[in-house]
Amino acid sequence: MKAHTLETQSSITPAKALEFLKEGNQRFVKNLKVNRNLLQQANDTREGQWPFAAIVSCIDSRTSAELIFDQGLGDIFSIRIAGNVINTDIVGSLEFACRVAGSKLIVVLGHSNCGAIKGACDHLEMGSLTELLSKIQPAVYEETLTTEADKRNSKNPTFVENVSTLNVKRSVKSIINRSYILEQMIERGEIAIIGGKHNLETGLVEFLDDTWIQNIKSIEKQIKC
Repeated sequence: MKAHTLETQSSITPAKALEFLKEGNQRFVKNLKVNRNLLQQANDTREGQWPFAAIVSCIDSRTSAELIFDQGLGDIFSIRIAGNVINTDIVGSLEFACRVAGSKLIVVLGHSNCGAIKGACDHLEMGSLTELLSKIQPAVYEETLTTEADKRNSKNPTFVENVSTLNVKRSVKSIINRSYILEQMIERGEIAIIGGKHNLETGLVEFLDDTWIQNIKSIEKQIKC
C-alpha cells in the first residue's frame, strides 16, 4: 500500500477518515494487517507528508496508534502523552496537523487499565507527574456512579474505566474550548473530532459516538453537556 499524497488526502472527508481507522482496527484485531513496503513509504514521503488523521493517545507501550489502526508511514500524526491529557503543546500540535498539514480527523484515544488514570484515581503525587495527573482529577471527581468511598480508587476496575471514559470526553471538549482555529475548521466541515477507547485485552477500539463533533450543532451540543 502506498503512502497518502496531497490528492488522496484532499479527497478524504472526516467521516471517511474515521472509516479508514475503523477498518484498520478490524484488521489489527483479526491479525490481517496490510502488506506495506515501509522503506518505499519513507521514500515516497521524504518531500512531504499528508496524514489523514491526528490521534492523541497515551504513552502506554501497548497502544501504538499506527499498530492498532494498521496504518503506515505518512498516514497519521501520532501525539502521545500519559493519560491522553490536553495541554497547550498538544493543541498546538493538532492545529499544525489539521490547519497546516491537512489532516481531516482528530481522535482522542484512551485505553483500558491505564496507569495514569489509576494514579489520578489514587491521588498520586510524584514530581512533575503530579501536575500531569492533576489534569485527570476533574474526571475523577466527575465520576458519580461509584458512591462508596473505599471503592473510589485504582483497585476498583469499574471506577477506573468510568474515569478513563470521562477523561476522554473531557479531553475532546478541551480541544474545542482551547482552539478557535480547530473550532472554526469543524464549523466549516473541514475536520471532525471523536473520542475512543482501546481495549488492551481484545485490541478493539470503541469509538464514543456521543463525542463525535463535525459541525456547529454538535459543538453546541457538547458545550451544553
